[in-house]
Amino acid sequence: MAAGRGQRMLPLTMETPKAMAPYLGSTLIRHGIAGVREHVPEVHVTIGYKGAMLAEHVIEEGVRSIFNTEGHGNAWWVYNTALKFLNEPILVLTCDNVVELDFARLEAEYDGLGNPACMVVPVTPVPGIDGDYIFEEDNVVTELSRLKKSPMYCSGIQVLNCAAINRLTEAGEDFHHLWRQLIARRQLLASRVYPKRWSSFDTASQLNGINAPAPAPVKCEQ
Repeated sequence: MAAGRGQRMLPLTMETPKAMAPYLGSTLIRHGIAGVREHVPEVHVTIGYKGAMLAEHVIEEGVRSIFNTEGHGNAWWVYNTALKFLNEPILVLTCDNVVELDFARLEAEYDGLGNPACMVVPVTPVPGIDGDYIFEEDNVVTELSRLKKSPMYCSGIQVLNCAAINRLTEAGEDFHHLWRQLIARRQLLASRVYPKRWSSFDTASQLNGINAPAPAPVKCEQ
């Protein structure tokens, strides 16, 4: 998912889409695609803000398809693109996440939980990064809240089945609308497999800290 405006990364995103923000000599989205390429056979990208620039950028990475979601909510593509007919798991990542996943364990857990319509992958809450806190019983999510706190919250990573979601829910454009319907049907589950590593970048200063060159070693006189 790479359609966002990236307001909190201004002024960087006045000229560049958030997904193309520089990251360790590459860009956030190229780094993300490279990280999943070995494990995920087909990569699809949603674009919006400065979509033409971003589309050209990811086409060079050999993505399977690009969906223009400009002017729509973050879950619009689930109901309104060709992916709605796909009756198999889709791993959903956001372009501002830098993550390392154990794909084999994640896939095994999703299968073991009965291939739910959606499984959110949690992380331990990080100070300064907003998230939806997860409340669950035996992996079944009972509530998501921005106000009440729990030991886990949503990372932006999900495994979902678009065809199942379209069968079970009324179409909408927002993931919170989708999740509420799945909670009512006990079809929103929470993984117990956390990412090996997870970072979310919301501001230009956070990226600047990562991209800053390492200081030169200090020579010690003896």
